[in-house]
Formats: sequence, C-alpha cells, structure tokens
Amino acid sequence: MATFATNRTTAGMSAGRMTSFFVSAIAAIAAWNDARITRNALSKLSARELDDIGLCIGDIDSIATRGAR
Repeated sequence: MATFATNRTTAGMSAGRMTSFFVSAIAAIAAWNDARITRNALSKLSARELDDIGLCIGDIDSIATRGAR
C-alpha cells in the first residue's frame, strides 16, 4: 500500500506566510494609489487655494505620503 504526504508546503512557505505576503503587497499598492490620488488632487489647487487650507506647494508630497507610512 502506498501513502502520500499531502501536508507539505510549496517552496518552503506556509499558507499563512503566503497570505501575509499578498495582503502586504496589496496594502502597499493601495497606499501608493491613495498617495497618488491625494498628490494629484492637491497639485490641481492654486497657491491661493493651498494657502486657504494652510498648505504650500512644498507640503504636497509630505501630506500625500503621510498615510502611507
């Protein structure tokens, strides 16, 4: 009678680690996209409009990437 070991993981990664990798990758892509959208929206504002909300042109990148950290 032959037996098979069916509980081996593929490429040395457990299912939990593989899932964690993909979840982390998707979260990184979502954070990058959110920063991109924020950067584009703020870049469309004039200097006067940015001043009205307490920002300057130099603040756009730091504001856009603040949530991604």
